[in-house]
Amino acid sequence: MLMRTDPFRELDRLTQQVLGTAARPATMPMDAWRDGDTFEVEFDLPGVSPESIDLDVERNVVTIRAERAALDGNKEMLAAERPRGVFSRQLVLGENLDTEHIQASYDSGVLTLRIPVAERAKPRKISIDSKGGDRQAINA
Repeated sequence: MLMRTDPFRELDRLTQQVLGTAARPATMPMDAWRDGDTFEVEFDLPGVSPESIDLDVERNVVTIRAERAALDGNKEMLAAERPRGVFSRQLVLGENLDTEHIQASYDSGVLTLRIPVAERAKPRKISIDSKGGDRQAINA
């Protein structure tokens, strides 16, 4: 029996496992949006236990680390498409967010971060004195 080998196909397969594809990224995929005075970010982490998730904040950088445990080495693998091991992702947040009051929750394989807008970044009114003594409010 003659078998053809294609080294480029193997290279493509390895590249997809390490870097991922548009349909299946190797890193933790996320969605982010603003809801009023809060920014919300969701990360997909299916099959990851909550105890293996680590969340660190340093200045305006949030680092998320999670680990999906390896399978028992005694099993004969028929397909291995889900990446295993340690995953890490960093978010650089703007100065207008309050990193001191980040809330995190994990439910059904989704890690959700709620990051409030800093008080100093919220719109406020400033009163102006006029020479006539009348005070007017101007939106800032």
